[in-house]
Amino acid sequence: MNNTSQTSPKIDLEQLLRDGNIIRIKPQGYSMYPLFIPGRDEALIQQTSSTDCRRNDVVLYRRDRSILVLHRIDKITEEGFFMVGDNQWEIEGPLRSDQIIGKLVVFVRNGREISAQNPFYRFLSSVWLLMLPVRPFCFRLTAFFRRICRNPNS
Repeated sequence: MNNTSQTSPKIDLEQLLRDGNIIRIKPQGYSMYPLFIPGRDEALIQQTSSTDCRRNDVVLYRRDRSILVLHRIDKITEEGFFMVGDNQWEIEGPLRSDQIIGKLVVFVRNGREISAQNPFYRFLSSVWLLMLPVRPFCFRLTAFFRRICRNPNS
């Protein structure tokens, strides 16, 4: 019996970005739904300076001594950066500028690359960000309609 285990080599994404590479990742979880659907969509991330980040940009950052997260910038103040997932309404922050390690430059949906600077995408994501205060209501409303559609006789 062979007891050797195969482990995949650990990849330092932050070092790849610092070396000037654009990294391709498949975001996990549903915090950025519907922009990213786990297992299907991909994000191309490029190293960025926090001074090049603006409201509505999707950035890759590291939580203090923790995981990498891909979320949208809700606002930038003297305190730092405030982030939110597209499928969330709770704002995280303030984050320090040194926690931001990259910015979304392209997202891949069904094999098609779409620039993060695409005007239609920028418009839709800006509108969704403006709707942040009413997202809880929107989520409850969609859950209600899903329940009705699944059980039309209830």
